[in-house]
Amino acid sequence: MSNESSPGGGKLTPEPAVDASGIDDSALVEDPSVREHPRYFQMFPVLTETEIDRVRRFGSQCHYTRGEFLYQSGSLCPGMFLLLSGKVRIVIREGMGHHIVHTYTQRGEFTSDITQLSNKPAIVDAHVVEDVEAVLLRPDALSALVISEADLGEKIMRALILRRVLAIERGRGAVLVGAPGDGRLVALQDFLRRNAFPNMVLDAEQDAEAIAFLERVTPQPDDFPLVICPNGTVLRNPDVGQLASCLGLIPEFDPTHVYDVAIVGAGPAGLATAVYAASEGLSVVVFDCRAPGGQAGTSARIENYLGFPTGITGQALAGRAFVQAQKFGAHIGIPCEVKAMYCDRQPLVVELADARRILARTVVVASGAEYRRPAVDGLARFERCGVYYWATPIEARLCRKEPVLLVGGGNSAGQAVVFLAAHAEHVHMFIRGASLAHSMSHYLIERIGALPNVTLHTRVELTALEGDARLERVRYRGAGGMEGSLTTHHLFVFIGAEPNTNWLRNCGVSLDSKGFVLTGTDVADAPLQTLPLQTSVEGVFAIGDVRSGSTKRVASAVGEGAAVVAQIHRFIARGLVDAPAGRGLS
Repeated sequence: MSNESSPGGGKLTPEPAVDASGIDDSALVEDPSVREHPRYFQMFPVLTETEIDRVRRFGSQCHYTRGEFLYQSGSLCPGMFLLLSGKVRIVIREGMGHHIVHTYTQRGEFTSDITQLSNKPAIVDAHVVEDVEAVLLRPDALSALVISEADLGEKIMRALILRRVLAIERGRGAVLVGAPGDGRLVALQDFLRRNAFPNMVLDAEQDAEAIAFLERVTPQPDDFPLVICPNGTVLRNPDVGQLASCLGLIPEFDPTHVYDVAIVGAGPAGLATAVYAASEGLSVVVFDCRAPGGQAGTSARIENYLGFPTGITGQALAGRAFVQAQKFGAHIGIPCEVKAMYCDRQPLVVELADARRILARTVVVASGAEYRRPAVDGLARFERCGVYYWATPIEARLCRKEPVLLVGGGNSAGQAVVFLAAHAEHVHMFIRGASLAHSMSHYLIERIGALPNVTLHTRVELTALEGDARLERVRYRGAGGMEGSLTTHHLFVFIGAEPNTNWLRNCGVSLDSKGFVLTGTDVADAPLQTLPLQTSVEGVFAIGDVRSGSTKRVASAVGEGAAVVAQIHRFIARGLVDAPAGRGLS
């Protein structure tokens, strides 16, 4: 494993070692909560001999001797290991120490978690305690297994998913050190949470473990927050891109491979396209600059999506779709920002912000929209210390038992109000109109009206934000020009979004007057055979919130994601492009 760190970083002092593994056995502590978990036997099932034989068809047998690692935290995991004999101990970082999570001793147990479908780095050490014989299933083989062997695949998938959930629940993985509420720290927390990467936060001023660590690395004030990656690398005040690189989240792509479909955006529309296209055998790549789910992924609870009568969080819905797309073999690059697209030749070219170029026969524009920022004095100044564009458990903890202000009157705003009301002392809701009736679903209006700690203020707009180191108060103008102020440290902005289409400027895709992508017969001089979701450029399709005239609902975005795959097949069948290609992740 490399000992290099990112600029400004360093390596932690190695733990004392007593054997070839580098782990001090005397310092290891078994985590009893794992075996006590109510779903332990689903997390760590033992396959029968018949099931072992079925798995063998997809993998290759391998041998490891005592003291070796099957894989190490922070390094790429080669895949899933099915134990035939021997003993493997799983060790994970917790804070600054190590704990034993599980020890595989039985023939038929298997290692790894759900990230092995996408060839991501491990967050644990798999240490060989006794010589091991195992069957190794690499990511492609694991994907083939869960698709071909439905019942067995279900058992394995459930276990792999639950193991990652366990790691997230226990807060293991990356360690963030900083002051609670610091805007930069919150941004990193949100990125890790939305990308389902386990992490824990240590208070730089109160936590004894953090204080002892800081005495060793002697950071400067501008170094916060500090991040300790699973491989021990220390990052000082990193941005999301640096953090993602340290965690190994950014994949490599074969620059010579031509994908059948490149999808820009991993919201509900983009993920639906990935699931349906990959499940039908197309070679698929998906890019998103932040996290799966888009704006829907930040929703505290979606209650009117078909099939979820009790509701589901946006992150949970996006997480399921994300895993499903990977199960069928889609390659997903997050965070990978798309800078431009070039449409003057076939295959089409998608250029990333780091200058990498990806080739594709068709491109699906599912880039959604960016949060709209009101023209209010002081807004940018407080975006890291009091202004939020989504409401998640992270923000809810920050404003617990304090008054908050939310601006906006759509469904996303309503869902956020209901969620925040369960945590905040009081929620003030500002809207510019006379009521919510024309902008919000009836069930949300009724729910908000029944909440005793929510006050709706109509015909009100913000005029200024004030404060020193953090937001202290907001000023507003009400009906008839009345001026007023409200004391709060937390402002949530839910006033809609602008289409994310700047990256299309090199391609000549036709847009409407508001910047949304025109499709089908809405395109000027469109030929009769134009497909309904096709843009003005052949081979380029648009779906979801970025499309002109779309219904801004999760269900419609998913429907368009399914529909566009059928149109891509029709496009390919016309003979305008070559036959589908193979996989392209290097």
